[in-house]
Amino acid sequence: MTARERGDSARTSPIFLPDFCKPSMALAVVLVAELTAILIVLGRRSTHEQFWIDLGRTSLFLLWVGLGSAALLCLLRPRLANVRARFAGLVSFAVMTGCAVLVAEAAYWLGQWWSARTGAVSTLFPDAHREFVLRTAGVAAIVSGLLLRYFYVSFEWKRNVQSEARARVNALQARIRPHFLFNSLNTIAALTRSDPERAEEAVEDLADLFRATLHDERSRIPLKEELELARIYQRIEQLRLGSRLEVEWRIDSLPLRVRVPSLIVQPLLENAIYHGIEPSPDGGTVNITGEVKNGRVAIKVSNPLPVDPTPRRQQGNRIALDNIRERLELAYPGRSRLTIDAEHDRFDVTLEFPEESNGDENSHR
Repeated sequence: MTARERGDSARTSPIFLPDFCKPSMALAVVLVAELTAILIVLGRRSTHEQFWIDLGRTSLFLLWVGLGSAALLCLLRPRLANVRARFAGLVSFAVMTGCAVLVAEAAYWLGQWWSARTGAVSTLFPDAHREFVLRTAGVAAIVSGLLLRYFYVSFEWKRNVQSEARARVNALQARIRPHFLFNSLNTIAALTRSDPERAEEAVEDLADLFRATLHDERSRIPLKEELELARIYQRIEQLRLGSRLEVEWRIDSLPLRVRVPSLIVQPLLENAIYHGIEPSPDGGTVNITGEVKNGRVAIKVSNPLPVDPTPRRQQGNRIALDNIRERLELAYPGRSRLTIDAEHDRFDVTLEFPEESNGDENSHR
């Protein structure tokens, strides 16, 4: 990558600052300001009457500084997103410190105006101009620097975690078990002599399945397409396993237009066949069921437990399920779940994620 490309990448990278335009961030600013005010006033050991006066004055001052800084950073966010992180940090530092100084100046001159109008000196306002403003600027500079450093480190940590997760997603998307590919090619080769039409259909199905692995890990596809990929996989395996493999689908209640990450159901069917059907001489039945309850989509894949599973197969199953769990967490942070139930001679895996849709995407088949 050239220096110019690195510069372009840096300018278009996501900004490390939180989105202060969100109401949740405004609430967080208010809570932090109030807690800070309480801690500051408690440290002064004031009398009971003076405590409430100090708390009101300190709370009002910190709220103006916090909410003012948040509002300015909210307005500047679109512009800061197009500059380098270092420059964005310097601008944010200047904004936060400058806002604190402006509020300090406003508080002082408001006190002077109040004193001139009433003829009395109020304890609600500072009386030492230079000392108050300089002290405010110093504290604001330290706090702003620490906060911006925390935002940057937290942003980089999250980005590294997401990069690692995406790398694992890419590995999962690129990984179709070699045994499946070899077996499929052998089956197709045999069909070319006995049933050329079915062989051609199998080649098309295999191409569709591999094409799905090329999806961007951040993109989503309709659930209908994801289920169709699983059916394609079933058709390919059905050519090889024949009557040993049965798959029962009960998914009529699923919202097929809701968009989901690609390859979250097909790998579960692949696991069910590889770990539950292949080891059994008599084969078995894989059950795939789906439902929507309380705004959450649940898809369960159930297969018979093998009588004597090999450690290698068990380890491979765990790796595959962990990869799918990470894919769901990447797509739905903190709102998805993958559960496993291995009882009563059945191995059940259930995916749960929110029914997120746009417009008419929540309609059914």
